[in-house]
Amino acid sequence: MIGISSSQESGTAESPFTAAERRDMIQRALQAKDLIPTHDIIFIEIPDMHGDDVGWAKKALELCHGPVHQIWSGNDSVKKSFDGLGVEIKNIREVPGISATEVRKRIKEGGDWKKLVPDEVAATIESIEGVQRIKSIG
Repeated sequence: MIGISSSQESGTAESPFTAAERRDMIQRALQAKDLIPTHDIIFIEIPDMHGDDVGWAKKALELCHGPVHQIWSGNDSVKKSFDGLGVEIKNIREVPGISATEVRKRIKEGGDWKKLVPDEVAATIESIEGVQRIKSIG
């Protein structure tokens, strides 16, 4: 399962794309690596619950509709939210050079951003006029 967090957010500096658009980008990148349909991958949308990190983590587990034994994240706040909820917390190491924040920054500044994302993601961003959207966000 892959959780799309902040699923209610779009059109903002940190979340310029809708949850459906983010899912599409992830799905296309995984398909290009033959991970879909080789593996059953289910996407869940997890809305924010500002100020209630444990409530957010419990909601995320509920949305999974079944037992969850491990969660994987590179975000310390997310990992802390699941602490004490009976799931093993695994760390996803940051991949050098891969940063959504850096991609958005380069798009906004007109820099070279395409080399930071899979070709399928770059094509999707361009097809949904994502470059223009990011540049127009204040």
